[in-house]
Amino acid sequence: QVQLVEFGGGSVQAGGSLKLSCAASGYTTSSTCMAWFRQAPGKEREGVAALSTGALRTYYADSVKGRFTISQDNAKNTVYLQMNSLKPEDTAVYYCAARAAAGDCYSWLWLRRQDYKYWGQGTQVTVSS
Repeated sequence: QVQLVEFGGGSVQAGGSLKLSCAASGYTTSSTCMAWFRQAPGKEREGVAALSTGALRTYYADSVKGRFTISQDNAKNTVYLQMNSLKPEDTAVYYCAARAAAGDCYSWLWLRRQDYKYWGQGTQVTVSS
């Protein structure tokens, strides 16, 4: 049974940093596409960042480029999201997601929520001004 569990959410002031972790069990994080999505109250879930774990290619939403970094530790079956220079508009529940199939995320595909089979339960990130 595949499980994705997120850690590291919390409350910070604007300009601060947080690092989210997504620990996968029953799933091998190598050579696949893993991503972080977020959902703010009253808004649709949106893609934040994705990582092709085999090719080590990364993809970011324009709103977080230069501030967020997605990375992995295959030995720990864990994917991370380092978030710096946080803004109040980054406030949301952050979800880790993983595809069932191997392969690249692809720049034209990584934002498609329906392509991700596995999802974590989410972790709250709150940024105050």
